[in-house]
Amino acid sequence: MNKTIIYIVCIFLAVLSILPFWIMFVNATRSTAEIQSGLSLLPSTHMMSNLRVLLDKSFDPIQGFLNSFIISSSATILTVYFSSLAAYGLVTYDWKLRKPFFTFILCVMMIPSQASAIGFYQFMYKIHWTNSFLPLILPAIAAPAVVFFMRQYLLATLSIEIVEAARVDGSGEFKTFNRIILPLMMPAVATQAIFAFVANWNNLFMPLILLTQKEKYTMPVMVSLLRGDIYKTEFGSIYMGLALTALPLFVVYFLLSRYIIAGVALGGVKE
Repeated sequence: MNKTIIYIVCIFLAVLSILPFWIMFVNATRSTAEIQSGLSLLPSTHMMSNLRVLLDKSFDPIQGFLNSFIISSSATILTVYFSSLAAYGLVTYDWKLRKPFFTFILCVMMIPSQASAIGFYQFMYKIHWTNSFLPLILPAIAAPAVVFFMRQYLLATLSIEIVEAARVDGSGEFKTFNRIILPLMMPAVATQAIFAFVANWNNLFMPLILLTQKEKYTMPVMVSLLRGDIYKTEFGSIYMGLALTALPLFVVYFLLSRYIIAGVALGGVKE
C-alpha cells in the first residue's frame, strides 16, 4: 500500500511538472482563435503558419540561438573550471583564513544579483562594455553556489594522499589539478555545467539591461519583445517563440540527466 501511494504521488508530481511545458508546445501549434477558445491538450495544425508569422516579424532565431549559445557555453566553461579550482584550494590547502573565506562565499550566495544590477550597469557603461557579451560571460568566474557544491564533492571523494603523491613526483599545482583532480570531479563538473548552461541560457534580466542592439539579442530577450504591439493578436507565434527557446534545454536535460542524478547524490555528502 505504501509503495502504491508513493508511485501515485510521484506520477502526479511528474504530470504536474510536465503539463505546463506540454501546454506550451501544444499552443505553439494552435491559432490565436483556438487559444482564446480554451485549453486543449491535443496539438493543432497551425504550427507552420505560426512559425512563418514569427519569422516575418524581425525575429531571427538563428542569430538568437547563436548569441545565446556563445554566452551560455563560455560562461559555463568559466563557471565550472574556476569554481572547481577554488574548491580545490579550499580543500587541499591549509591556511588561516580558509574557514572565514568559505563563510564569506556562503554569505555572497545570499545576495541576489538584482541588488547590484544598477551599480554593475553603471560600471559597464563607464568602461564602454554595454552591447557586449563580455559582461555576461566574465562574471561567471565567480559562482559561489558552484564553489560550495564542488567543495562538498571534493570533501567526500578526494584523498589528499593523491595530491601529495603528485607533488612528490614533481607535478606542479595546476598540472595536478588539470590532469588528476579535474578528471576525478567529472560527475560534479557535468552536473554543474548543465545547471550553469540552463541558467545562462534562460537569463533575461542582465541581457535585457545591457544589450540594446538587435543583432546582440539572446533568445529570451527576443521572446520577451514579442509582447509588443505587432504580436498582440498572434498568441500562437508567441508560444512558438517560447517553445523554440525551451527546446535546447529539453535536449540537454534528456541527454545528460543521468549526470545530474549522479552528481547531486555524490555532492550531497556533508562535512
